[in-house]
Amino acid sequence: MELGRAYIVLIVDDDEAVRAQLHRLLAPEYEVLAAHSVAEALPHFSEGRPDLVLLDAGLLGDRIRDIQVLFKDRAGGRAVPFIITADPEDENTVEYGLRLGAADYLEKPLRNAVVKARVKTQIQIVRQMRMIEKLGFIDALTDIPNRRSFDAHMDKEWRRAVREKKPISFLMMDIDNFKRYNDTYGHLQGDEMLKAAAKIFLDAARRPGDLAARLGGEEFGVILPDTELQGACRIAEGIRKTVEAERVPMTGAEAATAVTVSIGVASCTPAEGTGLREFIAEADAFLYAAKRAGRNRVCSDRCPCTHAGGRAPA
Repeated sequence: MELGRAYIVLIVDDDEAVRAQLHRLLAPEYEVLAAHSVAEALPHFSEGRPDLVLLDAGLLGDRIRDIQVLFKDRAGGRAVPFIITADPEDENTVEYGLRLGAADYLEKPLRNAVVKARVKTQIQIVRQMRMIEKLGFIDALTDIPNRRSFDAHMDKEWRRAVREKKPISFLMMDIDNFKRYNDTYGHLQGDEMLKAAAKIFLDAARRPGDLAARLGGEEFGVILPDTELQGACRIAEGIRKTVEAERVPMTGAEAATAVTVSIGVASCTPAEGTGLREFIAEADAFLYAAKRAGRNRVCSDRCPCTHAGGRAPA
């Protein structure tokens, strides 16, 4: 779930009266989903939803493998916390639910004040965990994904491309002569330029599976799943032109500064056993070919070192 959006609570209970009670109670503060069985609950996990589940303990024997998948393997790889609701005399079921990983339990009949307090506690934990995740995967200066986030996302999309036999492209980008820029205008101005460039890269990664990341220093990358070379080169050229036209004002002065970017493009439809490391190295090699050819260029195996829409001179 993205920070700032309403948290999503899923109620899984075969008692319609309980579902209605919980919906009335929680709907003013959270987005509430409901299902009468585990099977009906499964589709709600297709996009990383929900953030918390209230699960009737009587359903713990219903498709137990699905329950384990529900809370361990879905929701973008995150564990989804769940609270079981159970009759107080059913101690064995409560113990079983806690062994499965339940974060808490509520006794039936449900008391509104207790439900609200327990749900609020778990949502606060979820919020804290999401913030920790954000801090661990976001570059502090540019506020875009960092190298750790890039590595995780690239691995996931590479595996998906292999599994679905679909193309994947990668843009490796480096701001030209950035050391000279820092020496000329100072590191604070350099930071402002990095932030401006990062926004351009982020804007280019528009689709849900795309990712723009800062890989380190003045080096950035854009992952483009389900994208062939021709499309990746168009996106890269659009980035190059936008960076070239960008003007970043100097702090305390009316003057503005500009930079250019060199981009290496790699693209393939990977097969089982194809090396991800070699794929990234290929983009890196094309990046340095663009640098050697004069910078401010896009270079790939089919579009060698284009500049402003044309080929570099021989």
